Amino acid sequence: MKNFLMICASVIVAESLLAINTPKKKSTDTSRPNIIFIMADDLFMEDIAPYGSTQVHTPNITRLAREGVCLDNMFNMVPVCSPTRQSILTGLGPVRSGAYPNHTMIYDGIKTLPVYLKQLGYRTALIGKKHYAPESAYPFDFLGGREHDNGEGRDIDLSKAKAYIKKSAGKPFFLMFTSNQPHEPWTRGNQQAYNPDKIKLKPNMVDTKLTRKRMANYFAEISYLDSLVGVCLDMVERSGQKENTIIMFATEQGNSFPFSKWTLYDQGLHSGFIVKWPGKVQPNTRNKAMLAYIDITPTLIDIAGGDPGKINTGSKDGLGKTGFDGQSFKKVLTDGVAHARDYVFAEHTTRGIIQGSDAYASRSARSTKFLYIHNLNYQGEFSNTITHSQMFKQWLEKDPLRSSFYEKRPQEELYNVIQDPYNLNNLANDVQYSSIKKELQEKLKDFMIQQGDKGIQTEMEALSRQPKGKEQ
Repeated sequence: MKNFLMICASVIVAESLLAINTPKKKSTDTSRPNIIFIMADDLFMEDIAPYGSTQVHTPNITRLAREGVCLDNMFNMVPVCSPTRQSILTGLGPVRSGAYPNHTMIYDGIKTLPVYLKQLGYRTALIGKKHYAPESAYPFDFLGGREHDNGEGRDIDLSKAKAYIKKSAGKPFFLMFTSNQPHEPWTRGNQQAYNPDKIKLKPNMVDTKLTRKRMANYFAEISYLDSLVGVCLDMVERSGQKENTIIMFATEQGNSFPFSKWTLYDQGLHSGFIVKWPGKVQPNTRNKAMLAYIDITPTLIDIAGGDPGKINTGSKDGLGKTGFDGQSFKKVLTDGVAHARDYVFAEHTTRGIIQGSDAYASRSARSTKFLYIHNLNYQGEFSNTITHSQMFKQWLEKDPLRSSFYEKRPQEELYNVIQDPYNLNNLANDVQYSSIKKELQEKLKDFMIQQGDKGIQTEMEALSRQPKGKEQ
């Protein structure tokens, strides 16, 4: 552990941040707090300490959780990176916004979070991974970063974020730090920090030597990410604006192991979300309200003094309405309200993903207790970069029954997420649960109508939603 801490310390020094002494200045506008939004990349929520991990060293994320609230039931709407970011920044479902396959773009005319916040008097900036399009629709001050971490050189220069905070003194700011970690290739951090032989795998995984090695590298990169979170927390401490700065942390979607990212299982969509808001959020608390990523933009508008209920998003839904799909959860934060939604919904399309199936459309509806998945192209076969990997070939050899389910799934799936959190026991054909399945089927149908989602037709049109010439 001593060696591990030395590595983390060297990372922070390399970012040239702790050596910068910023004069303490107080914000002159306490009615509109500063907001820092930190987003991980391909991080499963249970792989950090605030959400139950006893294996991964994440002291800074733990520190943030002690000083804020953990929202235990935040859900993504699509389990890949680009649609995730754009659903957050538009407050719209991925099909309605047009950003539903990966490496995607929103429809012309749709407004985004930086537009709304600038209208409310905020400076807005992003440092790190963009992964949205068209760039003109997202008028952030871009502070640098890259779309994919190749493991070489400096991935991010957070000293630019610190300078931006200093320059913003006296005017509220929104600063988004979108990390590339712990997205593959898993080369950051101390690669010797975790012993593969001692790692405990999730019950939905197949235990192989290569799986353990890759998991150890993934854990090391989570700890590297945690060190960058620590840098951000220290920046705020030194800025003189700590008491008027909200810090949010999101895990994004699941990791890039089977049955996680690229799937609608809880490990692909259930997300960790932590909020620190001095004087407003009760420290070291948890809230079980069911929330969705599309709720984030309406909430930030509400916090910034706007009225999200009066906004025309620039997009009409399938019912002709122009408002957000999301809703503000400000009262969940400030008043501890423990209910917001009864259902959350999600979609995934493989069309256009790297080494993906030509078309394997999936849609889901989830209540607090049950998850229903409809695989529209179930007669086909699911494929992606994972199914082409050496690790997955080992999975197929060791446990062909479990592994083949990743590639070939039934038309319908139903899981009791309380009794079966890793979605191992499909109840879809159990007559005991027929009324529950029917309820979720109807809710999903209504949601697809509201989104303008035509199922397989929408899947087949996915390539039109990817900018021409962009890496697929």
